[in-house]
Amino acid sequence: MILEMKVPSPGESITEVEIATWLVKDGDYVEKDQAIAEVDSDKATLELPAEASGIITLKAEEGDAVAVGQVVCHIDTTAAKPDGATPAPAVEKAPEVKKEEVKAAPVAEKTYATGAPSPAAKKILDEKNISPSDIVGTGKGGRITTEDAANAIPAMGTPTGGSRGTERVKLSMLRRKVAERLVAAKNETAMLTTFNEVNMTPINTIRNQYKDEFKAKHNGLGLGYMSFFTKAVTRALQLYPDVNSMMDGDHKVAFDFADISIAVSGPKGLMVPVVRNAELLTFRGVEAEIKRLALRARDGQITVDDMTGGTFTITNGGVFGSMLSTPIINPPQSGILGMHNIIERPIAVNGKVEIHPMMFVALSYDHRIIDGRESVGFLVAVKEALENPMELLMDNNPKKALEL
Repeated sequence: MILEMKVPSPGESITEVEIATWLVKDGDYVEKDQAIAEVDSDKATLELPAEASGIITLKAEEGDAVAVGQVVCHIDTTAAKPDGATPAPAVEKAPEVKKEEVKAAPVAEKTYATGAPSPAAKKILDEKNISPSDIVGTGKGGRITTEDAANAIPAMGTPTGGSRGTERVKLSMLRRKVAERLVAAKNETAMLTTFNEVNMTPINTIRNQYKDEFKAKHNGLGLGYMSFFTKAVTRALQLYPDVNSMMDGDHKVAFDFADISIAVSGPKGLMVPVVRNAELLTFRGVEAEIKRLALRARDGQITVDDMTGGTFTITNGGVFGSMLSTPIINPPQSGILGMHNIIERPIAVNGKVEIHPMMFVALSYDHRIIDGRESVGFLVAVKEALENPMELLMDNNPKKALEL
């Protein structure tokens, strides 16, 4: 029996995915539920498990865009599992033909000298200031095609003797979608950024005093900065609810809950899994949920549901050494808080110069819906909570707040 495996729907509104990587080869024997491929949607990278055991025949190539419901492979379920390495069954394939070799019939009999560009290709090369003599044509008789011209790269100066190779790699569907959303955020919102700085001494004092006890009590869970920042943000969102809202046409949609998107760097690029109802979570609850989502992102197991929604985003460029940045809003949200690295700097405290660990924080916001008073007030509220966590985040009882 030949089983046709079709692309399942990864989520609502997703009609197409891209074959990112085949994890098996044509003719391999696969076991049921074995991961056979990684597929990219515009929201996540997901594994495709085999629906049955048998010999697999691939029906799509890596990089192919395939519709949800399209057949991507066949599995011969009648094939016995081989005892050892067995040659893959012969699969007749059409000879590979370069894309540029498949051309429409010419309108008129017209020939080109070797290395001569077509009129359309010449226009592109002229715009790039590239000489046709610097291009190797792939068309008939060595003609330079439009695609050759589009892919041509201008000379980068006189060679110095070292390697000057280039590599052209197609972006994954997820990376292309992230790029599209970031450009849309810049073009479609009235984005501004306001800055402040935070003295991290109070948080460091609490972490140094309780982190070992916290880790021992909560099965190795670390007491990091993210729980303090998440709690400070949810408090500030309650004080300045406009920051926890978004535009929908001519309407403002306000939320009475805080679903906090946490930007993390995964193997497939930037991802923003969501901590649901963060305003209800304890310090332990926030740390546990962030750890769970980060591990799923790292292992490529993050799902569309994990990243859907979110009313506000926190991103931490400080883990990469960033001192200051202007984070881009994660649409359709209206605000994003940027954390940065911690550097010991001299500051004035009660008229005296002291050295303290300081962090710059940045709030980017959509000025269409958030005024300056709300944006500055929100960031000041975050700063106040982080510099006085004992009173504003822990009710002067850190052991109870940390569930120790």
